[in-house]
Amino acid sequence: MVGVLFKQGYRLIIVLLGLWLFFNLTCHLGAEIFWFSEVGYLREFLLRLLTQLIVWAVVFFTSVGFLFSNFLVTSRLKYSPSRQRDETIQNGLRPAALTKFQIPNLKIPTSHLATEKSQLGLRLLLPVVITLSTSAGLVFIYYAQQALNVWFPNVQLPTTKLPLTPSLQQVLQRMQIQQINIPIVQSILLLVLTIAIVINYEFCLRAIALLICLLLSFVLSTHWVTVLEYFHSTSFNRTEPLFHKDISFYVFILPIWESLAFWLLGLFLFTVCAVTLIYLCSANSLSEGRFTGFSRLQRLHLNALTSVFMLTVALHYWLAHYKLLYSPRGVIYGASYTDVKVLLPIYSGLSILAVAIAIYLLLRIILLSRTKKTSFKLILYPPQLIYALGLYIFVAAISGEILPSAVQRFVVQPNELSRERPYIERTITLTREAFNLDAIEAKIFDPRGQLTATSLQENDLTIRNIRLWDTRPLLETNRQLQQIRPYYKFTGADIDRYTFKPDQTNQKQQTIIAARELDYGDVPDLAQTWVNKHLIYTHGYGFTLSPVNLVAPGGLPDYYVKDIGLNTGNESSLLISNESVRSSIPINQPRIYYGEITNNYVMTGTKTQELDFPSEKDNVYNVYDGRGGISIGAIWRRLVFAQYLKDWQMLLTGNFTPQTKLLFRRNIKERVQAIAPFLRYDSDPYLVAADGEGTDIKGDKTYLYWMIDAYTTSDRYPYSDPGKNKFNYIRNSVKVVIDAYNGSVNFYVADPRDPIIQTLGAIFPKLLKPLDKMPVALRNHIRYPQDFFSIQSERLLTYHMSDPQVFYNQEDLWQIPNEIYGSKQQQVQPYYLITKLPQGQSEEFILLLPFKPVQRANLIGWLAARSDGQEYGKLLLYEFPKQQLVYGTEQIEALINQDPVISQQISLWNRQGSKAIQGNLLVIPIERSLLYVEPLYLEAEQNSLPTLVRVVVAYNNRIVMAETLEQALAAIFKKNQPTTPPIVRPVQ
Repeated sequence: MVGVLFKQGYRLIIVLLGLWLFFNLTCHLGAEIFWFSEVGYLREFLLRLLTQLIVWAVVFFTSVGFLFSNFLVTSRLKYSPSRQRDETIQNGLRPAALTKFQIPNLKIPTSHLATEKSQLGLRLLLPVVITLSTSAGLVFIYYAQQALNVWFPNVQLPTTKLPLTPSLQQVLQRMQIQQINIPIVQSILLLVLTIAIVINYEFCLRAIALLICLLLSFVLSTHWVTVLEYFHSTSFNRTEPLFHKDISFYVFILPIWESLAFWLLGLFLFTVCAVTLIYLCSANSLSEGRFTGFSRLQRLHLNALTSVFMLTVALHYWLAHYKLLYSPRGVIYGASYTDVKVLLPIYSGLSILAVAIAIYLLLRIILLSRTKKTSFKLILYPPQLIYALGLYIFVAAISGEILPSAVQRFVVQPNELSRERPYIERTITLTREAFNLDAIEAKIFDPRGQLTATSLQENDLTIRNIRLWDTRPLLETNRQLQQIRPYYKFTGADIDRYTFKPDQTNQKQQTIIAARELDYGDVPDLAQTWVNKHLIYTHGYGFTLSPVNLVAPGGLPDYYVKDIGLNTGNESSLLISNESVRSSIPINQPRIYYGEITNNYVMTGTKTQELDFPSEKDNVYNVYDGRGGISIGAIWRRLVFAQYLKDWQMLLTGNFTPQTKLLFRRNIKERVQAIAPFLRYDSDPYLVAADGEGTDIKGDKTYLYWMIDAYTTSDRYPYSDPGKNKFNYIRNSVKVVIDAYNGSVNFYVADPRDPIIQTLGAIFPKLLKPLDKMPVALRNHIRYPQDFFSIQSERLLTYHMSDPQVFYNQEDLWQIPNEIYGSKQQQVQPYYLITKLPQGQSEEFILLLPFKPVQRANLIGWLAARSDGQEYGKLLLYEFPKQQLVYGTEQIEALINQDPVISQQISLWNRQGSKAIQGNLLVIPIERSLLYVEPLYLEAEQNSLPTLVRVVVAYNNRIVMAETLEQALAAIFKKNQPTTPPIVRPVQ
């Protein structure tokens, strides 16, 4: 009775658990469908989901079918266990299948049986069993590690260094191995698995097989984009020089074949190990300490499995041909002399040899199948199989490592340049193509040093846009003066340009814009309730906008837009400095429901009003009327999202109405990543105040938008050197626009020539829109992304050298110069300017970075990226004549800090309680000259509120420090001195 109740209870628990899992899965899928419907990308989500399910099902059921069908065959062919110690060898060797069917009159001649001397004893049997168990465990651990890397890419399991003797360390150093790390977790898991398999091999092998199938299906289902790209591949119209295949083969086709090899190689290896282990351990051979040999059917089975395994090995080595194009061996990236002349033939030979072994094993199967049962002799191991595999492993080890190292050392290194020259040319050419460096237009910039006061007047727009405010001190000032309440936060400040219209004439002004977002984590602890978190504190409010060149009284930023809660009767409660700003920048509807730190979900349209902003007497509240959000008025929808978000308070609250909507995934990076995970996104989204043609449900326009640059990348571009990147091909192909009020997301193609974005466009035709569909007001604010520019600049430091001999000698390497920021040295970061390029007709918004030669401080050139209109995306490289000295940032910093009067003034500011901060040193090209400008800030150590106190200007042989930029320029370019005398020091 008790047993019956226990079984019924057990079944009830299983049923309830299954129902809960089904409910959880249904709610998760339903919530995702609702969300993707809200953002308008349900088709893309369903395509992704369907592809993942198909890949998962194909891999899982194929793997399970293959593994467990082999287990079924093995269970029928293995030896039956001995029931008595004195059992005759005939019964002991009778296959389980024959015992089951009790075939009459079956006689196994004893003359053909293994004798006592030919049996495999425990001394050899145990190491073989342990080796096979370890191999099976290694396959599982490898796939588990791959799944962990996908699921938790930032998790690093602990490792320890293997202690080595000095002699072994010298041997490893000659093999270019610095140390051997032992993975602790994996080693412990391997030990546990090996012991468990030895103790209970059948159960453990079946359990591990099922886990391997689950791991494989999970890992390969994450490659859904690769599968879709395979069926929609676009030609690059460019062939690589070694195999003469179009680059699309490597970017779109090769990954599928590599995934296939990844799947089958481990699957077949585990099957061979598991089947062999079951045969060896059957009939209690391990406990009895003897194994009498493999039967004919067992050998047929093992030969078939090994033959299939060798075919996958052949595939592995055939794919290794193409992986040579990403080889780090030699002086360059990609296939070098040794790779092409030695490894390529070796891989071909190993691939052909593996196929030959597979064919040989198939012939052995035919031969064994024709052998009469009565004349078959049991053997301890299949000799042909062992010899073939041993020979293959020996050849692979010798030829794959020793021979290439010998050729590299004794043949290549003595004549390295002459042998590697054609391969160096390939790497230079294809790396420049992959990072779009070949599109750079190179020019000579010959600084003439002929600027005059008249020149400055002619370049007045450039002078008026020289950046005196860095983003860091501006953010510190914002946090002190503009956060208003602790729960408001300025997470970043972005450089942009706006066109102002005084007297009906357009004037472009470089500005810094910073969004005032709401950070619920800074709400006082006592106020952190469920209602406050999800119903009241729902959004940020407004932004600050300030010109980069103007300073208010007291050395503070001169804000165009600031404060909140001052004009409560207006549509917007932000304080606007003048009518020119009001007429040029639309500021209505400044609420920010979607941003960089909006990480919590909120409910709007409830009985509780949302906090809009604090005012002098009382807080002002608002009710969201945007188009974002998912309706959860119905109780069943609340149930779905309560389970999805694990928030059961949603079912218990009485604040909801039929109009209540749920807003989640409000973090803009998480939002775009969920929609298009196949793109790589820039680290710096920036806010734009413009007419983006978005409206709320009442038809009123929204004016705040986030813009994020997105990139298509690949790590499969042949011969392209990735450097420190995880990819070796990149294009800034997409501009993403997110409505900060409605949450709508739009993807615009910025580089339609990119084959990867063409392929993605074929897969997702409704996702990507042409750039000319972007509203004009927003298109005027696209800018060349700083991340992309930094990646290209880093590659250009080496790959501006197009001559193979110069590249090999590394005689013209460049570096990014350093500057002093605060009191510490740092690399100069790319910075935005409004200036007129030497060949330009008018001022434009550019991104600029100077370069210097390695181990020297003078400048060698500068790279500019254009951002305006039809010129967007063009790169210009200006190189200085090598025989001419052009001061670098480090030299200018040294001249500033070694000036006795300037350094004395800085030392006075650095008294107790305050410190002087040297801002970014800007190198500004004006006509055929360079002007250096560095702001100086003063801030208190407590409650930091940086103020701009001085501006340092350097030109030719003079350095000036004055209170304003105008005074400094006047001191250099005018004969009459300003009222407040600047510090002027000639440069010797």
